[in-house]
Amino acid sequence: MKKKSNYIIAVLISCFCLTSCDKGFDEMNMNPIALTNADPGYLHNTAILNSTPGYGNLSYETTIVKQMITPFSGQGSAANFNQDNRGVSAGNWNTYYQSVIKVLVDVLAKTKDVPARSNLYNMTRIWTAYSFMVLTDTYGDIPYTQAGKTYLEGIVKPVYDTQESVYMDILKELETASAALDATKPKATSDILYDGDVTKWKRLGYSLLLRAAMRLSKVNAAKAAEYAAKAVAGGLMQSNGDNAVIRHTASFTNPVGSQLNGGQSAFFYLAEDFVDYLSKNNDPRLASIAVRYVGATSGAQQVEARANRNPEVQIGAPLGFDNTTIGKAVAEKKLASLWDYSQLDRTRIGGLTAPSFLVTYAQTQLLMAEAAFRGWVPGNASTFYTNGIRAHMMQMATYGANTAVSGDAINAYIQTHPLTPGKELEEINTQYWVASFMIGPETWANFRRSGYPVLSPNSYPGSDLKTEPFIRRLTYTDAELNVNKANVDQAISRQGPNLLDTRVWWDKK
Repeated sequence: MKKKSNYIIAVLISCFCLTSCDKGFDEMNMNPIALTNADPGYLHNTAILNSTPGYGNLSYETTIVKQMITPFSGQGSAANFNQDNRGVSAGNWNTYYQSVIKVLVDVLAKTKDVPARSNLYNMTRIWTAYSFMVLTDTYGDIPYTQAGKTYLEGIVKPVYDTQESVYMDILKELETASAALDATKPKATSDILYDGDVTKWKRLGYSLLLRAAMRLSKVNAAKAAEYAAKAVAGGLMQSNGDNAVIRHTASFTNPVGSQLNGGQSAFFYLAEDFVDYLSKNNDPRLASIAVRYVGATSGAQQVEARANRNPEVQIGAPLGFDNTTIGKAVAEKKLASLWDYSQLDRTRIGGLTAPSFLVTYAQTQLLMAEAAFRGWVPGNASTFYTNGIRAHMMQMATYGANTAVSGDAINAYIQTHPLTPGKELEEINTQYWVASFMIGPETWANFRRSGYPVLSPNSYPGSDLKTEPFIRRLTYTDAELNVNKANVDQAISRQGPNLLDTRVWWDKK
């Protein structure tokens, strides 16, 4: 009996101890230094940083518009072969919804009813509009009104909004958020774009409003003209000092630069169409952009000793080939190998710490040139056109002294390349193509909207394209098709087949 009594007492003591320990169990298992409530300003910056164009910028957007190209196949096969590679095409979707929109929605919730955070709230509205523009331009109909609300509202299967309704709300958001910014209210400090400068954020908001308005040029010209006029009245970017640019450091490197300076340094080349256009027009920007490792017969031979940055020796790589079929094209140009083609200089514009431009004064001036030509805004189209070219050439100095274009070279180019009567839309939008180099989502979007520059299709055999010569959108992710199928199917039934050929709402012939 004594042994049994001792056993019972021991069990009771154990139960007591377990109960006592359980009272503090949750606290004991929480990291005391873990971040549980991030400052909205920090989250705002995080979302902007995550908006930087990455790998898809090389594999899809800049390749579709024939600025970059890789002849190599494998996991990265994408626009180089007109293929629907969901592993790559999901890049914008995953990055923006997981690392941008979700964060921005949280910031909006945290700042909406806080007067001291009014400017941060409206800055975030502007960047949210920018982010959704990238998403809807890429995929078409997308989750919008219910996006990013899994934690806040428990919405795990968001509905898809039509692109038309998304754009109508983006226009409203950009107009009202830009107008609501107020320099008399507390400044949003530590903002990585403009250090909370309300004037610059207003100019960004209204410049984005102009961009969004021009997307409607073929589907709703009246609405496009209405909002272009509102953007001008609000106040656009005034100089390169207003550019929305992310300045990278060794701690936060340029994503494209990381690709080009890493294991894929020998994979990507400047496309023939882009190099030929700059070369034939004696464009001084070619000297800032390109490098050719003359005589290289392998990636290992692409060393500085072979580097030649002279515009006269640059030769772009043609689309329509892979590394096993490009031999004839290589021989016709009398090159040593495919590794002898020109590349984006990874020590300058393609560098690890090269800045990433997202919205620029040059782009804004060129959009103004088109809007003025159409009679939607006051001003002289030729003047805006010249301003846009000059601004982009001056912008090259941001990458470093060895990419700067001299004032004499700028003046000489502008004098010999005036806006030609009868070719205004082609010339304006071709210059937009150049001015948006390496801003893949915007270059591709404006190419689809305007139809310029005039490019020959990628002729690679075995294309996944069925009815179109160029990729018009990227397809919905496999994850969405599996997890949110009912809503995806509804979007497809409205928009058209989930193919690379299907045009988004504003992309009309």
